[in-house]
Amino acid sequence: MMERYFHDIVIAIESIMANQMRSILTALGIIFGVAAVITMLAIGKGAQQEILEQIKMVGVNNIIVTPIIEAAEGENGGDSGGESQKKKFSPGLTLKDVDAIKKVIPTVHRASAEITLNAYVIKEGKRASAKLLGVSTPYFDIFNLPIQEGTFFNEYQEENGIPVCVIGANIKNKFFSKENPIGKYIKFDKVWLKVIGVLEKNDVSLTRFENIGVNVMNDNIYVPVETMLLRYQNRSLVGSRIKASTSVMRRGPMIAAFSSNNDSESNFNQLDRIIVQVNESNELSPSTDLLARLLLRRHQEVKDFEITVPELLLKQEQRTKDIFNIVLGAIASISLLVGGIGIMNIMYATVMERIKEIGTRLAIGAQKRDIVVQFLAEAVLISVIGGVIGVIIGITASWLVNRFADIATIVTPISVIISFAVSASVGVIFGYSPAKRASERDPIESLRYE
Repeated sequence: MMERYFHDIVIAIESIMANQMRSILTALGIIFGVAAVITMLAIGKGAQQEILEQIKMVGVNNIIVTPIIEAAEGENGGDSGGESQKKKFSPGLTLKDVDAIKKVIPTVHRASAEITLNAYVIKEGKRASAKLLGVSTPYFDIFNLPIQEGTFFNEYQEENGIPVCVIGANIKNKFFSKENPIGKYIKFDKVWLKVIGVLEKNDVSLTRFENIGVNVMNDNIYVPVETMLLRYQNRSLVGSRIKASTSVMRRGPMIAAFSSNNDSESNFNQLDRIIVQVNESNELSPSTDLLARLLLRRHQEVKDFEITVPELLLKQEQRTKDIFNIVLGAIASISLLVGGIGIMNIMYATVMERIKEIGTRLAIGAQKRDIVVQFLAEAVLISVIGGVIGVIIGITASWLVNRFADIATIVTPISVIISFAVSASVGVIFGYSPAKRASERDPIESLRYE
């Protein structure tokens, strides 16, 4: 029985080789369909992986509180409206807010302040711009920033504002490429900082999410928040407020309006951000509401802050991308459907061309299942060969998209297996009907066919 079917398959192969151009044209639909499906699945997987990495980088279950500078400026000067004069004084975001959040909100797992300062780093004649961040030690756990060398801040360094720092990978490569940075000193602005740790390098691109407080960690220098307040800037000090207010008054009302948007001293918030991490994702919404009420009460009912949940924003973007990828995958799958219809049409035409061959085989003893196996094998072989070529083209196309279009693509084994299995199934499904029709022809009528 197996030899009989093997003979039928050999006849199918001989038929394909005898009509190579027709077979290639028949397989084109399968080739491009499989290639399109693999490429689309690779793009979708790459987008999903990128979002997961971004969620990891912005921290799981995080809530970010940022000051609304415009509102604070209007209350402190520059706005002559009577309504603004009636507003109560707000101290802005301070370290006391962070302590209150930790004590009052039960769902909070970690919380950290953040103060940002842009200036230059100097070491042995080398000079480069960088960002200094004053943070607490939980900050590194919140944003999943592992240490590569050295240690994070200890309790004594945090409480006493010791001039120590943890640097990003790019800072290490620029200033300590030939030496171990641990224990060495680096000058940021006018203060010498002792390097106690180096973060692992991260290659995730987060430029598009900087507006929600995500930045490239590799170029940052981290110091204890108390160090930042004692040795660099503390905008909440009374002297800083008086200086800023006097400066604005001397410039006149017209210039004051312009100055409010451009003078950094007009920002009286001690902190640039507060990052709060809750225990579970389902606690994000109630924790956000409780956090807003707590800050409003502490800020004298003045709404001078904004609360953002980056994970929810990223998940919304992921859902949008998923829908987009489903649409693209459906469009690509249509190519396989069209390819299958093409195979069926060609096989029907082949049956009509080979009526005498079918009649001869039936007349000399071939059974109907032999004819079915012969034509079905021909359709399946065309589909399988087309599937193999399509897989190769799909993998190559995915690499080209990643290489030249700068779009993340990930080809997974499951996508290759599914695409290949679908292509083989197309051969069986769309090849069976013509094969069945060929086997049902009357041998005598087939031999008389002209």
